[in-house]
Amino acid sequence: MSIPENSGTTGEQHVPERREITVRRAPKYVPFLVLGGLLGFGVAAFLAYGLPGDESYDASAVFGFFMIMCGAGGVIVGGLVALVLDRVSVRRAQRAVVESVPDSVPDTEDRPGT
Repeated sequence: MSIPENSGTTGEQHVPERREITVRRAPKYVPFLVLGGLLGFGVAAFLAYGLPGDESYDASAVFGFFMIMCGAGGVIVGGLVALVLDRVSVRRAQRAVVESVPDSVPDTEDRPGT
């Protein structure tokens, strides 16, 4: 079995570089924040339109007030959930060993049909 030589220099062999890396599945924060905000808006709609309230306040004004409060609260809760899942993923991280692969030599010959 022959070991391929590097085409740039004669007699020099490529020795693969080995490194140890950490592999883990981390959550994306933006979808959690958006989902938390949307759930907060849903809760605000339920509070404003689903529950009986004072007749002296317009339901849309009540919804606007609760939308700000519940939307912000939902974004905060979504962010906290993402942080907890991120910490769990750090604990479940696995170690792996990777090797570098030499770059391929580009074709310099004319290809048929080009």
